[in-house]
Amino acid sequence: MEFESCFPVWDKLTAEQQGRLQKQLALRSFKKGAQVHGGRAECTGLLLVKAGQLRAYILSSEGRQITLYRLFERDVCLFSASCVLRSVQFEVTIEAEKDTELWVIPAEAYQRVMQQSAPLANYTGEVMAARFSEVMWLVEQLLWKSMDKRLAAFLLEEAAIEGTARLRITHEAIANHLGTHREVVTRLLRYFQAEGMVKGSRGAVELLDEKRLSALAADQI
Repeated sequence: MEFESCFPVWDKLTAEQQGRLQKQLALRSFKKGAQVHGGRAECTGLLLVKAGQLRAYILSSEGRQITLYRLFERDVCLFSASCVLRSVQFEVTIEAEKDTELWVIPAEAYQRVMQQSAPLANYTGEVMAARFSEVMWLVEQLLWKSMDKRLAAFLLEEAAIEGTARLRITHEAIANHLGTHREVVTRLLRYFQAEGMVKGSRGAVELLDEKRLSALAADQI
């Protein structure tokens, strides 16, 4: 799989613009758990995922995390090019959730081409709008959904991503995704287990009743 086939507006760029991006392009690999981008102080550049999975999250002053969104194959991340997005005023950290290969376009090269190309500028705006929509959805969940419903939704989403009802994930990792404390997750999972919706074991959670979890997530029970 080549960069040209993954970058959505590649064929709308001129040969000169394509050459400029190709000249600066770098293919990098990250092991699971590695930090890809460390926040607003860094300007890593635009990221395009070739294979693997990334997590973008913010970190509170107390050290608590909350996941903003995930990135999968062919997904683009712009928050890692913070020097291009000067209106972004919050720190976003990006880590590899799985072994990941990605292309990096330096922010300066991307910005220069974007200033010349209306299709690339429009595409950048669309990506930013989509990411902010995901962040706003998260804000709505935090404001209006109780933690048990958010946890049920997360478990279902994770099962869909992994393609299995048996999730290899710790309570600490779940808490980091949801922006809460491990003890809260442990207490709720014990309740879910008592109700027959999940089965817990060391470092794993198995979903036993996805229909009921779906109803809980949808606020139907």
